[in-house]
Amino acid sequence: MTFRDLGIDEDIVDALASRGILEPFPIQEQTIPLALNGQDIIGQAKTGTGKTFGFGLPLIQRLGLNPEPGVKALIVVPTRELCVQVTEDIELAISNRETKVAAIYGGKSYEDQVDQIKAGAQIIVGTPGRLLDLASQRLLSFKAVEVMVLDEADRMLDLGFLGDVEKLFAQTPPERHTMLFSATMPGPIVALARRFMSKPIHIRATDPDEGLTQANIKHVVYRAHNLDKDEVVARILQAEGREKVVIFTRTKRSASKVTEELTDRGFSATSVHGDMSQEARERSMAAFKAGKKDILIATDVAARGIDVDDVTHVINYTVPEDDKAYLHRVGRTGRAGRTGVAVTFVDWEDMHKWHLIARALDMPLEPAETYSSSPHLFTDLNIPAGTKGRLNSTPIPRAEKAAGRPPRDSQPREPRGESAIDKPAGSGRTRQRRRRPAGGGTPTA
Repeated sequence: MTFRDLGIDEDIVDALASRGILEPFPIQEQTIPLALNGQDIIGQAKTGTGKTFGFGLPLIQRLGLNPEPGVKALIVVPTRELCVQVTEDIELAISNRETKVAAIYGGKSYEDQVDQIKAGAQIIVGTPGRLLDLASQRLLSFKAVEVMVLDEADRMLDLGFLGDVEKLFAQTPPERHTMLFSATMPGPIVALARRFMSKPIHIRATDPDEGLTQANIKHVVYRAHNLDKDEVVARILQAEGREKVVIFTRTKRSASKVTEELTDRGFSATSVHGDMSQEARERSMAAFKAGKKDILIATDVAARGIDVDDVTHVINYTVPEDDKAYLHRVGRTGRAGRTGVAVTFVDWEDMHKWHLIARALDMPLEPAETYSSSPHLFTDLNIPAGTKGRLNSTPIPRAEKAAGRPPRDSQPREPRGESAIDKPAGSGRTRQRRRRPAGGGTPTA
């Protein structure tokens, strides 16, 4: 099956092929033919399975090769990072057309965004707050919208944006074509769909025998001591086959601390969190995507905007708030049909929180007590024997030398406990094949 077989125009197929995107994911195979016919759709699939092109390609094709200036399509997303990511994917697909897309989100100056709207952008990708803000100033109108997409609807609910989404729906024509995509389908989202959609078809692109967690991700959970976490992380970062890594922390302060610690140990790390300006967050994300930095430390603010194929490991430095947050975090790996590893650290005081997550996701309740010297840490995660908690080429920071302390990796602890919770990585459900185009280039989701 190819995108051409699904009825996608040749210029769009060529644009995708230029980035090595040749074969559709299951969610794309199921949604694209229906969306091309104008059918309202509720698309449900786990994160990282290609929902953006599932709604984006039919939307672009409906507008035509050279659409009239003015907003014809509206894509609503919950976060700034996801707004940027969706916009980049749409820009790729329209690269051979006259269609224009604008990203509308907070944290950036109004002037540039208003200029794009006035220049005739036909596709708007935006977050609810900034969209409503510009609409209230009569700088943005949705009266001519033909297609409306609500992406990551469950995250909209989590962030309290459902009221704003309803206001946006009310400003669009009732006869619009509507598509809603979400990883999970809680009751309020179902109610929203019934209210604003016309006889939608619910498409669920999952295998009947697949659990709530993705089969192509290996899940490892450790009960770790807070003072030993950095040492454990440093060893994981030297695992065989490790490429890009995303580390999630609970607080902005912790994200900064972990970034500084790993940098001191010789690793190439950057961070994304709420205390950073939007420009700084975008620079960090761009450096991570381009491979200039291969470790990204983030709070949950960035969880839905990290769409990078070659993330091999996700590390939950702290336990997520709930099972949904867990799925959103670990979904940053195992994307585009690849396999991945998700490691979660559970503090003693967070055991009750982990028990709730484990029960909801049908995972073992008791994580293995683990230290940086535990033998099972090395075997579980394919870490070479003798790996230290600091890159060999990196000197001990002067502050440690001045304090007269020995290197951290010379302070082993006695291992205890059983082996880690281990869900073997399976052959992924998705089948999209990514081939690197001649002359280089990085395939994207």
